[in-house]
Amino acid sequence: MTDTTVPMPQSTDRATDRTTDRAAAGGPRGRAAYVDYDFAKKTGRTVVSPGPQVTGDEAAAIVADLRAAAAAAVAPVAETSALVAPDDAPAPLVVDRPGWIDANVDSFRALLDPVVDKLSTSKSTPSAAAAAIGGKVTGAEMGGLLAFLSSKVLGQYDLAPGGTPRLLLVAPNIVATERRLAVDPTDFRRWVAMHEETHRVQFTAVPWLREHLVERTQSLAVDLAPTSEDLGRRLEQLTRNLPDVLSSGEGLGQLFATPEQKARIAELTAVMSLLEGHADVVMDAVGPRVIPTVDEIRRKFDQRRTGSVGVDRLLRKLLGLEAKMRQYRDGAAFVRAVTDAVGRDGFNAVWSSPDHLPRAAEIVDPGAWVRRVHG
Repeated sequence: MTDTTVPMPQSTDRATDRTTDRAAAGGPRGRAAYVDYDFAKKTGRTVVSPGPQVTGDEAAAIVADLRAAAAAAVAPVAETSALVAPDDAPAPLVVDRPGWIDANVDSFRALLDPVVDKLSTSKSTPSAAAAAIGGKVTGAEMGGLLAFLSSKVLGQYDLAPGGTPRLLLVAPNIVATERRLAVDPTDFRRWVAMHEETHRVQFTAVPWLREHLVERTQSLAVDLAPTSEDLGRRLEQLTRNLPDVLSSGEGLGQLFATPEQKARIAELTAVMSLLEGHADVVMDAVGPRVIPTVDEIRRKFDQRRTGSVGVDRLLRKLLGLEAKMRQYRDGAAFVRAVTDAVGRDGFNAVWSSPDHLPRAAEIVDPGAWVRRVHG
C-alpha cells in the first residue's frame, strides 16, 4: 500500500535482523564494482526526510499501537480470506524510514546479485579505480531512489531473497497519512494493518508463492540488464520510447524491454495485481465489522491515491507507481468478480499452484480465469 507523505521524524524499531556485512564477491572488480550497497544505505539515511515530528513518548505509543493493530488483524483476516499464517511466521516489524531503506537495500543486494554477475562477465571489466567510483555512483543512485520511495510506503511484505521475509509497517508514513487525511488514527492504523496482514498471510500460508515471485523477478531482471555491447542500442531506445513511458505510467523498465520481455512483465504485473487487489478486498470486507470509520477512510484514501501533481507525478510515472495504482483497481475487480462467480473457496484455487495464478489477459477478464481453472 502506498500514498504520498509530507516530509517531517520518527523513532521506531529498526530492521535489525538482516545480514548487512556480506562481502562483495570478487573484490572491486566483482559485485562491488557495480553497486556499493553500504554507500546506498548511507546515502539513503542522509537524504531521507525522517517524517512527522513526535516526542519520544508519542513514538513509543505509536509503535505499540501499530503492533496491537497488526495483532488484532490476524484473526479477522484469516476468517475472511480462509488463509492462515503458520505459527512460526515472523511477526510484523515496525520501522522508520531509514530502517525501511536498510531492509530494501539488503533485499536488492540479494535480488540483483545474478544481474551483477551477468555484468561482471562483460568484455569491458572496469579498472579498480573506475570500479570504486562506479560502485559509489550506483550506490548513491539506489540510496536516493529508496529515500524517495521510503516516504511513500505505508507497509510492505519484504520478500528478503536470501534472508528472513517479514512484514514491515512504516510508522512515520502511517502517521503522516492519517494526519493529512484527517481520519481517526486508531481506525486508520487498523485499516492499514488489515491490508498488510493479508500480504503476510498470502506469502506464509502459500509456501511456494515467495520463491515463485523471487525467481521470476530475478530471471526477468537478468534478461533486462544490458551488457556493454547493448548500451548504444539502449540509448536509442531511451530517446524513442520515453514519451510512451511517461504517458503510460508503466515505468522505466518498459523502456528497454523486448516484446517477449514485456509479455513477461505483464504476467508478473498480473500476479502483483492479484496480491494488491486481494488485500484491498479483504481489508474492505473486514473493515465495517471492526473499524467504525472505514467508509470515510476509504473515500479519502482513494482521493489521495490519485491526487499527486507536478514533479511527484513525473517521478511516479518514471518509477511505474502510476501502474501500481491500476493494480489495486484491476486486482480488486478480479477478486470480486471471481468470488461472485465461484465463491471464496473457488477463488482460493488461485493459491493452489503457480499455474492457477491469473495471466495478464485474465486479470482484466475474470471470466476467462474461471473458465480455465474451473471449466
